[in-house]
Amino acid sequence: MTETRPTSERARRAEASLAPRVHGTVRIVGAGLLGASIGHALTARGVDVVLDDTSPSQLRLAVDYGAGRQARDGDEPSLVVVAVPPDVTADVIERELARHPDAVVTDVASVKLEPLRALRERGVDLTHYIGSHPLAGRERGGAISARADIFVGRPWVVCRDEATSAADLAVVEGLALELGATPIEMSPEDHDRAVALVSHVPQLVASLLAGRFVDARDESLRLAGQGVRDTTRIAASAPELWVQILGANAEPVVDVLDRLAADLTTVATALRAPDAPGARRAIADTIRRGNDGVERLPGKHGQNRRFEQIVVMVDDTPGQLGRLFGELGELEVNVEDMRLEHSPGAQFGLAEISVDPAAVRRAVDGLESRGWKIASTTND
Repeated sequence: MTETRPTSERARRAEASLAPRVHGTVRIVGAGLLGASIGHALTARGVDVVLDDTSPSQLRLAVDYGAGRQARDGDEPSLVVVAVPPDVTADVIERELARHPDAVVTDVASVKLEPLRALRERGVDLTHYIGSHPLAGRERGGAISARADIFVGRPWVVCRDEATSAADLAVVEGLALELGATPIEMSPEDHDRAVALVSHVPQLVASLLAGRFVDARDESLRLAGQGVRDTTRIAASAPELWVQILGANAEPVVDVLDRLAADLTTVATALRAPDAPGARRAIADTIRRGNDGVERLPGKHGQNRRFEQIVVMVDDTPGQLGRLFGELGELEVNVEDMRLEHSPGAQFGLAEISVDPAAVRRAVDGLESRGWKIASTTND
């Protein structure tokens, strides 16, 4: 006879972590990057995902790629995710609340206050509406760019209010957790001020800097390295979408831009007369303040932690990156992040690898003993 043992607390927690957090049918309105990515992630977990989009071709493309199925008469979603451009977000939320009164409705727009104001002014019953925003994305949009893993490890803001029920809140937070994101509760006002600083103004800064390249000489651009590529990476974003985002969050964005403009004026003034008393200190303080700001950015898994960088020269031949990662594994060095730069005309690339500071010496010594050339480390 097999003895039956009580289930341990650890086992119960493990079972709970494996249990699906999203139940029933999920309807996604908007089959672009975020909508289709949510669809891919949920479909992979066995959730019945219904897709809708005003663009028939976008909808068919998302369905063909496996992000979900087209809507059918009689669909009764338990959750509706609105993933449409900001200028129509409020309209679609209002429509979905009316069509599916028993469902929880959320949206993933990058601005939270303006749609909420519009809905309140119209007198819409918002009992089952909870605004949310996953801080995830890519430079290119559309269903063809969608990926199931873009939410993993990313913050997902949830904007509840005093009327939000615990059950409805659990549905939206469960969606974020199911997709590997970290739910963070914020008010719409705090959210919009935060994204102005960490998302919207960085987009403008990247675009303004990249705009300087338009009239630059080819000889100058050939000198571009990884630093300028990192700084301008998001400048490839779609102008049509950003016109809407920035217009909907104009006041917080302008506030940050005004302060940034004052900082730029201070630096420009110092550089106009670099030998003037206090000029060098103003420049140094600017760089040092940037150091302090970078230190505050969350690192891997949300930890406020810095990693050291090792730059390895990698021959431009097949299999070299795989060999590099394999040998780092043999050295028991965990790669926290990696960036690859390939200079035009060169027969090698530079792999910048981020590792724990305690592992730097082991990694450098071990790689050099295996024939790898280390171009630099953080402390060089």
